[in-house]
Amino acid sequence: MLRVGLTGGLGSGKSTAARLFAAHGAHVFQSDAIGREMMEPGQAVYAAIVDHFGKSVVLPDGRLDRTALAKISFADGRVEELNAIVHPAVIARQAELCEAIFHRDPLAVVMVESALIFETNYGGGRPGDGSRWNNRFDRVILVTAPEDVKIARFVVRCGAGEAMTDERRAEVEEEARRRLAQQIPDEQKSGLCDYVLTNGGAVTELEWQIDQLWPILNAAAGSPSTKS
Repeated sequence: MLRVGLTGGLGSGKSTAARLFAAHGAHVFQSDAIGREMMEPGQAVYAAIVDHFGKSVVLPDGRLDRTALAKISFADGRVEELNAIVHPAVIARQAELCEAIFHRDPLAVVMVESALIFETNYGGGRPGDGSRWNNRFDRVILVTAPEDVKIARFVVRCGAGEAMTDERRAEVEEEARRRLAQQIPDEQKSGLCDYVLTNGGAVTELEWQIDQLWPILNAAAGSPSTKS
């Protein structure tokens, strides 16, 4: 078995990398998708968010107002309050899903896609001991891209289906910079990772790197030296 963390900053292309790894046979879980599921009405995380931030983050239909929640979290500097509610539950769920797969297939490669593997304070271990992600993963992969490319990708993603005015583009670019500023720079993350994939160009370049890395991960999944 092999537990792999797949990380990268906003707009790095880690979701694209995750899809490519899945095509090779990796079992991929997306932290964002797990988090969104837990933030639906009726879930404990949803209730905790509403209790903490108030009814202003709830839409008339009862769902969370993600725009309002993002503003409170990122623009108003309260993101760590949100993380304290969401991250422990998401990480616990990831562990459950991984164990279920390993029970069926002891040689599986399970990959967790998450932007905040190193940033979160809720991954296990003692504060400051540097072991949080080591408790969760056997290998960590970083997907990198130049900052201007990351911002451009974020603008395209946010502008899908709408006419992007210059004013709106400037707002989205500023939002991207604000979010990137709250993430550890790639230069610092790379020293903590086992593998680094560069994704500043054509997707075929990323595909080639993943084609080379997959056999290494697959072999490690069957190695007796891998943590379990």
